[in-house]
Amino acid sequence: MSQMHDSPNGAPGKGGSDKDELERLLLQGVTLHQPSVEDTHAATLPGEDDDEDTQIFQDSDVQGALGLFAEAAQDMATAGLEASLGRHFACADYCNQAAEKAAQAISLFRFGRRSPYDHDLRRLGERVGAPAEIQDEMAVLTPFHPEAFYANTPPEEADEIISAEQARSYMQSARKVVRWAKDILLRA
Repeated sequence: MSQMHDSPNGAPGKGGSDKDELERLLLQGVTLHQPSVEDTHAATLPGEDDDEDTQIFQDSDVQGALGLFAEAAQDMATAGLEASLGRHFACADYCNQAAEKAAQAISLFRFGRRSPYDHDLRRLGERVGAPAEIQDEMAVLTPFHPEAFYANTPPEEADEIISAEQARSYMQSARKVVRWAKDILLRA
């Protein structure tokens, strides 16, 4: 306990243990209560409006969110490569994956966990609080989950069904979703 009083801010000095840190936190009135999923996920800063710019998410998994967002960005790069190779379905599939990962990154950021997902990107967008225009872009990409797409299309015909122009359009939709997520995550 004497170590805690040696430093000016009450923190344990070098060599302090986890027990010392726990004791310091308890003396400051910090509790070990973890809010449940039903508890509020965000607290607004005092004197601030309740908008995305000012929310502090208590259950946030920022590191996980940033890692998953990096995967979404990588999927966008792969979508561009697939489009340039004329593999238009693969491009659309990667756009679908990029949108899903971007939305799930927001779920990790806001709730500390991934949201349930049934391959309906619009519904996923709703669950993570995406604005209506982003949900619309996500809905455009929903049909390109391979399981759903291949249910009605033989794999050997997939690239002929989607034109280069359509693939570019799907890339634009996915970019809008990824930008939306990026704006939220980089303001954190």
